[in-house]
Amino acid sequence: MKLETFSLDVDADGIAVATFDVPGRSMNTITAKAIQDLNAIADEVGANAAIKGLVITSGKASGFCAGADLGELGGGSGGGGAKGDPEAQLKVAFERSFQMNKILRNLETCKKPVACAINGLALGGGFEIALACHYRIAANDNPKLQLGLPEAKVGLMPGGGGTQRLPRLIGAQAAAPYLLQGESMTAEQGKSLGVIHELAPTNQLVGRAKEWVKANPNAKAPWDEAKFKVPGGNANTPGGGTVFTFGSAMLAKQTWGNYPAQKHILSAVYEGLIVPIDAGLRIESRYFVKTLMTPEAKGMIRSLFLSMQDLGKGASRPAGYPQYNIKKAVVIGAGLMGAGIAYVQAKAGIETILLDVSQEAADKGKDYSRKIVEKDVSRGKTSKEKGEALLALIKPSTDYSLVDGADIVVEAVFENPEIKAEVTRKVEEHLGAKAVMGTNTSTLPITGLAKASQRPANFIGIHFFSPVERMGLVEIIKGKETSEETLAKTMDYVLKIKKTPVAVNDFRGFYTSRVFGTYPEEGMTMLAEGIAPAIIENVGRMAGMPMGPLEVSDSVGIDTMLKIGRESAKVAGRSYEQNPVGDVVAWIVEGEKRVGRKAGKGFYDYDEQGKPARLYPDLGKKIEVKVKECPPELKVELTKRLLYRQCVEVARCFEEGVITDARDADIGSILAWGFAPYSGGVCSFVDLKVGVKKFVEECDRLAEAYGERFRPNALLRDMAAKGQTFYSRFPPKDTKAAA
Repeated sequence: MKLETFSLDVDADGIAVATFDVPGRSMNTITAKAIQDLNAIADEVGANAAIKGLVITSGKASGFCAGADLGELGGGSGGGGAKGDPEAQLKVAFERSFQMNKILRNLETCKKPVACAINGLALGGGFEIALACHYRIAANDNPKLQLGLPEAKVGLMPGGGGTQRLPRLIGAQAAAPYLLQGESMTAEQGKSLGVIHELAPTNQLVGRAKEWVKANPNAKAPWDEAKFKVPGGNANTPGGGTVFTFGSAMLAKQTWGNYPAQKHILSAVYEGLIVPIDAGLRIESRYFVKTLMTPEAKGMIRSLFLSMQDLGKGASRPAGYPQYNIKKAVVIGAGLMGAGIAYVQAKAGIETILLDVSQEAADKGKDYSRKIVEKDVSRGKTSKEKGEALLALIKPSTDYSLVDGADIVVEAVFENPEIKAEVTRKVEEHLGAKAVMGTNTSTLPITGLAKASQRPANFIGIHFFSPVERMGLVEIIKGKETSEETLAKTMDYVLKIKKTPVAVNDFRGFYTSRVFGTYPEEGMTMLAEGIAPAIIENVGRMAGMPMGPLEVSDSVGIDTMLKIGRESAKVAGRSYEQNPVGDVVAWIVEGEKRVGRKAGKGFYDYDEQGKPARLYPDLGKKIEVKVKECPPELKVELTKRLLYRQCVEVARCFEEGVITDARDADIGSILAWGFAPYSGGVCSFVDLKVGVKKFVEECDRLAEAYGERFRPNALLRDMAAKGQTFYSRFPPKDTKAAA
């Protein structure tokens, strides 16, 4: 028997040990070859009379198994089979997906005891292998050990028995967070739930597992016992029926029906628990195929796993430049943004100088980090010693001479070109010739700001999002004279502080702020049209956005929107208030003195915790509400307006060269402003959820009904005519076009 990803050794007692160890990888994942090897092992154990039992373990110090290889899975989601024959394709897809269930079931029913020795991470398919074993023993000395089924987080569902075995072990209600939300459990939690039978030190796992195998020659899975009953009952029992009734309601509330995977998971559990497990596994495989073929699954796998992983490793970094080692960084401006930047730098081990106009302001900026550290220490997330070491890296000051020796400077002062120019000149008096001069801005063109620099090739935009310590994205903006080397250095900086970088070219608002701004603007356009504010907000959330457009406006600051709107209108030679949206914004800010969440009042009234308490009841003083009901067809139309408007602006960004990689567009849209994560991002929404040709047709209709802001540009029309997608027109650099 030839194995590539496993080894199989049989000891003198006839106990076989299958060691999972994929060559050339730091972590085991389930590939097609691993499935073949597992099948061969199951056959050998079942057929070889000399083998009395089996222990499955890992040869990796990093853990047992991180789950399926989503690169393989994402590339093979079409189903195969005869072209033009959907039924044949479905049959092939089902057989392929059912293979894992069949193998694990054969192992489970081989009439020999099977134990799993779990030394670390066991997620997804790795956890499902463990669940198919009769006995599970986990390491109690590995704090990184996690057990779970995270498939739902990337638009998938378990496909190796997870929806059937976990509820049969602990009950549907207890299993719900792990199946529907992708939560993970520690070894100790697994033991208390009854998922793990025994805990032991790592170096004793295999030995103890062997002892159990020898002592239990007639082991069976609980559900193969004649009198087995599902803990808590199934859908046909009073208790179980209640769980599924309330579970369906809660799922609808949390997902708005946008996530097929969660719906299919609940259906698989509901249907699977009322039949024997063999039928339940076939039910799971059918739903797995159904899920895998949805545009949501394809988009989420591509963006939330594959692209996120690629960009997180610097896939967009210009080649040919040595890695830039950032040891010392300077942050100018100790306000909320600058203080957050200083914290993430220090957390990454970078010596940080935090400068402001007064020592008091600089010290206050460092206190921001101190509060985070104290909170983390109190919650056991870090030690007091590590916290003190982090804080020691931050030096608050007013002395610009401390810039000397810095590898990078990030200026984070007010959004005012004159102030930023003054700071740039003062910094460059002390900055080394090869160091990077970065400016944190959300709207001001980098090329214009670079005019204050003596070295525009070293000048670049570094757009952080607030709060910096929680937001995972950094938008890097090249000015007209920014060099590729500076871009590479900045990418290295962003990766070092453990953020995901996306690279864009210069334009007012760049990519994220420009596109994001269309969402609240469209919401306020609806408001000006007389659509009830509550309808606008609810439709926004139902569309998959994290907030309604009016709440977003409050969070950004309506006064900030007024200022930016007036500046943009002035450049265009018109009055902002001539626009119905501008008129509403000016009224609520200047007439009603309501500027947003920061003041506790905007389109919403806010409670003491800063949470929206109610929509401002006097909005009717300015706007006559003409639409008070929202039938399904109106909900569909408003959803299209809110989402399509953003996507049209993305197409304009591509046409103007602001963004050049579909991955950057998708990841930027999800991480920066929360664009409908179920879609995989703006490009995947158009490519997979709608289709470019249909999108262009719908946008033409919307333009006729609501205005030219929806009109498709020449790029979109050309893509539709040529049958292209964003991913085929703007593929990842140095790769073949993706479908």
